[in-house]
Amino acid sequence: MPPDPSQASLFADLNPHHHSVQRRKFASAYSMTSLVSYEPYVNDCLSLFITRFSELAHSGCSVDLAHWFQCYAFDVIGEITFGQRFGFLDKGVDNEDVFGAIESRTVYSTFVGIFPALHKVLFHLLPRSGGHGFVGRYTRTRIESRKKDLKMPNSPRTGNEGPEDFVSKFLKVRAEDPEKMTDMDIFTMCQSNIGAGSDTTAITLSSIIYHLLRHPATYKRLQAELDDGIAAGNISSPITFKEANQLPYLQAVIKEALRLHPATGLPLARIVPLTGASIAGFNFPSGATVGINSWVAHHNTSIYGHDAESWRPERWLEFQEQGRGAEVEKYFFAFGMGGRTCIGRNLSLLEVGKLIPEVVRRFDFLLDGREESEGAAWKSVNRWFVKPLGFEGRILERIEK
Repeated sequence: MPPDPSQASLFADLNPHHHSVQRRKFASAYSMTSLVSYEPYVNDCLSLFITRFSELAHSGCSVDLAHWFQCYAFDVIGEITFGQRFGFLDKGVDNEDVFGAIESRTVYSTFVGIFPALHKVLFHLLPRSGGHGFVGRYTRTRIESRKKDLKMPNSPRTGNEGPEDFVSKFLKVRAEDPEKMTDMDIFTMCQSNIGAGSDTTAITLSSIIYHLLRHPATYKRLQAELDDGIAAGNISSPITFKEANQLPYLQAVIKEALRLHPATGLPLARIVPLTGASIAGFNFPSGATVGINSWVAHHNTSIYGHDAESWRPERWLEFQEQGRGAEVEKYFFAFGMGGRTCIGRNLSLLEVGKLIPEVVRRFDFLLDGREESEGAAWKSVNRWFVKPLGFEGRILERIEK
């Protein structure tokens, strides 16, 4: 939360009325209907990602898988937001240390979130150079560039050669009604896309592959579902988001990975209103902070079963068979809940739903130091986002059936 509340992003805005107003400005751009139109952008990044993984497989080198997933997520969000990739998938190199800058800002946010009195003092001391300032500089540059494009009828960016990216949509709304959407609104939203849209999706992708590899039977079952779909002509290359959503085991795998390793590792906090609140038999005074940690909620045995600690994607198929799907969803906090549900949820699911099938159908993996499938669990660090550490291994090309 910036010290100036007028610059707050949707994520940081503490005023529920202002948050609702701001969210309505952008909600349509993040709807599933709108986001599916961006599949060509995702396909471009997906194709490049598969090319890189094939090259890495041939090299025989061990690679940081989480890093490559973040390269993919970053380039997709660049395409969708600005119509232009950042270029991380070209060589897998982060020359500006953007990943490190976002990580350090997340660490900072975690600690001043716990000790908020420090924020007003320390915020102005944050570095503005290097990777720390890259996201803001890049966002301003791309917005100004797009403004110029929209003023030039013959600009290649004003044609119909592809989906209309976020910043173009927002600028058109501003041109039609400057009162509805300000320049600060556009800047904050585009910057939030970059800052929040890469780490979280990369964590989810890492969680899916990691758990599949630790439990090879589930990896083989997912590969079989994909092989059967390809043989039946039900899966394109690359897979479409619609096709991915019709694969029950794939969807179960994605949900189970989000359940066992949600990206956020601290409570999703709310402030008790002036009237106070009674929750689960406890009375909380006005102004108190109350939150639910998704890691705790997702291990609730009364909801997810006696084996809630274990990886078992099949539980989601069973919930559907039992008619409990809607009930369980009420306790699924991977993207938050209610009016504060992550606005980028559909975008993340689009990226994940398309990448995982392409990776699983084409590759196998050997994790460093974990050749035994039930070997030691990976380590992770919780700085608001729960990031894996040392998720490294070799990529092996699979001969498709």
